[in-house]
Amino acid sequence: MAKANLNRVKAGDLELKEKVVAINRVVKTTKGGRAFSFSALVVVGNEQGVVGHGLGKAKEVQEAITKGIEDAKKNLIKVPVMHGTIPHDQLAKEGAAKVLIKPAAHGTGVIAGGSMRAVLESAGVTDVLAKSLGSANPHNVVKATFKALALLREPIDVAKTRRIGLKKVFNG
Repeated sequence: MAKANLNRVKAGDLELKEKVVAINRVVKTTKGGRAFSFSALVVVGNEQGVVGHGLGKAKEVQEAITKGIEDAKKNLIKVPVMHGTIPHDQLAKEGAAKVLIKPAAHGTGVIAGGSMRAVLESAGVTDVLAKSLGSANPHNVVKATFKALALLREPIDVAKTRRIGLKKVFNG
């Protein structure tokens, strides 16, 4: 499989929207009783091709979400979005989670499951067919989707690599 082309982006002056994908309550039993803490998986994006994900852990839910947002802002990447869809099919795997994303015609919408949908919508993809294969663990599904989006390549870059003009690519 090809190496992920991580086009890192700085969070600086971007207008990012947050989506909480999963909140998990963790219980640690100690001598003094039970200690509760929370972990929050968060996705942020500007809905124009920039997306990131993060994990926050804290004693309070709101604090965990805030930490998750800060972590997500450190993991932003640029995704090639063309006319509301992605340029080509992509398969990616993280742990036991495997995801397949395919471009779709205008008006199709985001056909994807919960955690994949959050990542794709935050990235600004409006028309895509996506399938989560294998594990449904939201952490691994988000990471696999992120990896698939990072592996996407712009048609211009592919044309340059193959040393052909873009007119040939689009006109046949």
